[in-house]
Amino acid sequence: MQKGTGRGRGWSGAQQYPEPLTAEETAAWFTGRLPHGWFTGAPEVTVDREEILVVGTLPELTEEFTDAAARAAAHSGRISRHREQTREERIEIARQAEHRFGRKVAWGATLGETTELFTTLSVPVMTRLRQPERIVLDTLVAAGVARSRSEALAWAVRLVGQHAEGWLGELREAMTRVEDLKNQGPIPD
Repeated sequence: MQKGTGRGRGWSGAQQYPEPLTAEETAAWFTGRLPHGWFTGAPEVTVDREEILVVGTLPELTEEFTDAAARAAAHSGRISRHREQTREERIEIARQAEHRFGRKVAWGATLGETTELFTTLSVPVMTRLRQPERIVLDTLVAAGVARSRSEALAWAVRLVGQHAEGWLGELREAMTRVEDLKNQGPIPD
């Protein structure tokens, strides 16, 4: 089976997840597949083991608004209209991408300061925590920051992601470089 073709690309009996995709490969496929005029440029494509998220920027509105709340409402309304107008075609593109890449596809749109995501996955993640970590989660629940330990853990992960984005970006770049070097190496018999 050739790379990039066929059902379940990257799956093997010994693996639980499909092989890693490069964001560049996936973004290039979506850029080539999306209809002209949907977004002002190439969409931002994010890939993990379960999902591909495609978020594009919509053209800015030309109307004047009395305040930031009115502008935000107009942006949200325009994103909603884009979602409805592109639904059938997005479903078809997602079906093709899911077949090609072995992952679910979620969509989103950005307009100004407003970003909305459409039907993204929420994937359970199992972990074992010792008492000090459980106490942190329980404190967040007791303080009303979260309704459950699960929600508290998701909140903590989002917070770390926001404050460590630079470091996480460098780590991702280093991982990509390691993968590139592995691919350039000799092929074992």
